This record gives sequence, C-alpha cells and structure tokens, in this order.
Amino acid sequence: MAVQLVLIGLPQSGKTTVFNALTRAQAPTGTFTGAEEEPNLATVKVPDPRLDTLTRMFNPRRTVPAEVQYYDVAGLAKGVHERGLSGRLLGYLSQADALVHVVRAFDDPAIPHPERSIDPLRDIETIDTELAFSDLAIIEKRLARIQSMIGKVRGAEREAQEREAELLSRLQAALTGGTPIREIELSAEEEKLLRGFGFLTAKPLLILLNLGEEQLGEPAERLLAAASERYERPGVAVDALAGKLEAEIAQLSDEDARAFMEELGIAEAGRDRIIRRSYALLGLISFFTTESHEVRAWTIRRGTTALEAAGTIHSDMQQGFIRAEVVSYDDLVRTGSLAEARRAGVLRLEGKQYVVQDGDVLHILFNV
Repeated sequence: MAVQLVLIGLPQSGKTTVFNALTRAQAPTGTFTGAEEEPNLATVKVPDPRLDTLTRMFNPRRTVPAEVQYYDVAGLAKGVHERGLSGRLLGYLSQADALVHVVRAFDDPAIPHPERSIDPLRDIETIDTELAFSDLAIIEKRLARIQSMIGKVRGAEREAQEREAELLSRLQAALTGGTPIREIELSAEEEKLLRGFGFLTAKPLLILLNLGEEQLGEPAERLLAAASERYERPGVAVDALAGKLEAEIAQLSDEDARAFMEELGIAEAGRDRIIRRSYALLGLISFFTTESHEVRAWTIRRGTTALEAAGTIHSDMQQGFIRAEVVSYDDLVRTGSLAEARRAGVLRLEGKQYVVQDGDVLHILFNV
C-alpha cells in the first residue's frame, strides 16, 4: 500500500505549487476556496537506483516501484479551530501516515500573506496550535461521552473506560501545556488504544520551508538551520525547497531537468529528497522480490519480521510461511546472480522472526 503524505499549511503558503513540484502534476494554484473541496491527489513512484539495477539483472516483464501518495488539502486558516475542521478535511488528515507542513518563506507582493508579513517560525507555531486544538476537541468530546456512559456499565467494561479516560486526560493536559502527542511516552497498549482516534499531533511531521529562488544558498541555509534547531526532534524533520522553481523543473524532460539543475547548482531534485526524508521520518525501508515476470520494491517499517513481510506480499504467504531465502542487495550485486550468491554462501534461509533489513532480496517459501 502506498505511503500517504498530506500537505498542510496556511493559505497562500504555496502548498499547491509544492504539490506540483513533488508530483510533476499541473494542479491549478490559488483555487482552493473551502475545506469541503476535494484535495489534489497524485501517486508518485519512489525513485530507487537499486530497483533499476535489479531490473537489469533479472530482465523481468515488468518492474513495480514503491509508491507515495500526496494529498494537497485546503489551507488551514488561523483560528479554524473555533469553528472546527470539517469532517471531510479531518478525515484526510487523520488517515495520513505523515503530515507535510508547507511553510511560506518566499516574499511575493502579488501574493499577500494572510498575516501581512513573512515569518516562517510564527507560521509553524500557528499550524501547530491548530492541530493541537483539533486533537483537544476530539478528546473533550470523547471524555464527555465516557462520562455519560461510565455509570451505566460495570466490571471489565467500566475499568476499560476508566483507563481510557485517564489516558485521554493525560493527553489533554500535555496538549494544553504545548506538548504534542508524538512527544508523550506511551506504552504499546496505550498506542493501540489511541490508534483509532487519528490524532494529528501524534503523526510524524515534515516541516517544509517554501523558499523563493533568490533565497537559495546562504539565506536558505540560515533559515533551515534556525528552524531545524528549534523544531527538529524525533518525529519531526525540517527541510526546504524552492517550490516555484522546483515545480518548473518538474515539468521538464529528465535530460533538460538535469542540465537546468546543473546550471543552478542543484544536486538533487527536491521531490526525490523529500521522499527520502519522509521514509526516514516514518522509519520505512524497502525490500525487493525478484521473479522472472516481476521485480518489485515493497515498503515496510524498520523492524518488520520475515513473516510480516510475507504478509505484505500476500496473506497466503504469511499463513503458509515456511522459510525466507534472503540475500542482501549488495551481496547479490557483488556476486552477480542468485545462483552465484548461493554458491558464495551469502544467500541464506531465515525463519519467521528474522528482521528484514533495508535492501534485502526475499523469496518466500510457503505452503498454500
């Protein structure tokens, strides 16, 4: 399943321009008029040179890269919590694997900022506050519901509701004090209990500074350093790109884009870097399957076992799992083929508890 990243930000932050830069889409900019509008959506293939190499080695009928889905939703205006996020908008946000907060750093008199000045750090705080208020509203509603029900239940059900109320009250106090849920230490049981709420401040967050072309170089480095020092921590990453420039590059052919970036001194397309940062933020890795008909990249969380990876491919493989044949990408490329990897002793059999590593090439042995 594709990783889902939802772009958020204040109105006039250049969010749709960044969406176009990341997806090579051509969505009209400046057209969102309300939170009920359908978001822009695009699916992007994850660039991975290892997949290209495996394709050349195995010459399959098709190659299937991993995918990322980007959603570009309506801007979150300051004070939106006072009327509440719409159910549709909240639905998109709560289903995201991570949020990408597009923060305006560029200055353009033709596109006035809602606050009439450019202040990225202020805007980061504004959106953080709106996300916290959204979570608080959900908590308050659920606590009121528990309070109305708890006198009507007994035994284990009452104890479960009391535990839930205690946990939600702890989150409520933390949010009121300015601490997002992602920074609260939770047990595995508590994390499982909260999963269905889709709390926004629990989600990994990529703060993406949207620069003007004239800011590239030292000004961008200073701004990025200041934002990183203030906000980067586990679960929060900070990056930057010149959205308008990158959107223009995204519309060029690969050859023209490379030449243009070389001329500007841009080493890597922003869309590739942001996918890589998002994977790191989410703790995601890739493993590969190589068959004569298909070479495919699969996305899993770091720490996934061979049994769980088999289920990512197909539920039948997980249910009938016997063993996994495993070789690292580096060892496979070094030896040149699966047969040579087996002869060299680097292709091995692993059991269901083996923790899959980034770049592993797997062949699952299973009974139907």
